[in-house]
Amino acid sequence: MPMEILLFGLLAVLVVFMFVNGRKRQKQMKAEQEEKATKTVPGVKVLLQGGIYGTIVAYDHDDLDSPALVEIAPGTVIEVHSQAILRIVEPKDAVVDGLDDGVVVVDETPLAEDAPAIETPEETRRRLERDADDK
Repeated sequence: MPMEILLFGLLAVLVVFMFVNGRKRQKQMKAEQEEKATKTVPGVKVLLQGGIYGTIVAYDHDDLDSPALVEIAPGTVIEVHSQAILRIVEPKDAVVDGLDDGVVVVDETPLAEDAPAIETPEETRRRLERDADDK
């Protein structure tokens, strides 16, 4: 008889522990969701579920069924479900010496005369527009 009471008491403690732990986890998840919702505003960089980085263009905090608009490249805006936004990408606070406009110089050896030059994104966009106009 005393063994049965001990096992019943242990079972009761485990059930109470599971209940309390579950409630704690629910509160934590709700707080994280509310924090993400308040930080999700136009202009913020985000990481989507598929591993795509983008910038929020439009997001409705009240209607989570309406799609969020995310710009993944200049001029390329996609619609995603609000739950596809995995997290907000926080800007790095540390500044690394030797960086100039986010470009890291790996090798300062001059390019050979016949080596192709590296295009900036703006130059690439202009070249693609010229190619499209030529067709």
